[in-house]
Amino acid sequence: MDFIELAKKRYSVRSYSDKKVEKEILDKILEAGNIAPTAKNQQPQRIYVIEDPALLAKLDTLTPCRYNAPTVLIFTYNTDEDWKNPNEEGIHAGIEDVSIVATHIMLQAAELGLGTTWCNMFGNTALEKAFDLPANERSVLFMDLGYPAANAGPSPRHTEKKPLEATVKYLK
Repeated sequence: MDFIELAKKRYSVRSYSDKKVEKEILDKILEAGNIAPTAKNQQPQRIYVIEDPALLAKLDTLTPCRYNAPTVLIFTYNTDEDWKNPNEEGIHAGIEDVSIVATHIMLQAAELGLGTTWCNMFGNTALEKAFDLPANERSVLFMDLGYPAANAGPSPRHTEKKPLEATVKYLK
């Protein structure tokens, strides 16, 4: 399957089976994130893997978006390690770095037949406190990960795309 076909096939799964993600599969998915590029290769990302039912239940108190996924990945970045733009105060690459890493993971999971959902619907501070994350880390997203349930399928909006002309502009 070529990349465009894989990218089109991938969708946000909102119903997962109870089947656990095998360790070898999870390791391969996490390796895809590990090889992702980051600004100046500073690798400020941190990924927390949640599989314990009690911790998944704790996450459920913070968001309605776990959809019964047996594994959840919390993505943060270390504010001491993310690249800071020397040309403009307050501009840094932590969120972008985490987004690149998460995208690699999301697409690797799809290639291996697993589903994901990229979730931002939670209180970042509440999540950081609930999971006792280090004070110098900022959460960006969590990602549901698992095998899609038999009834899972893409949202009707999945294939609705604006034409390229609406989103791409050539500067002259």
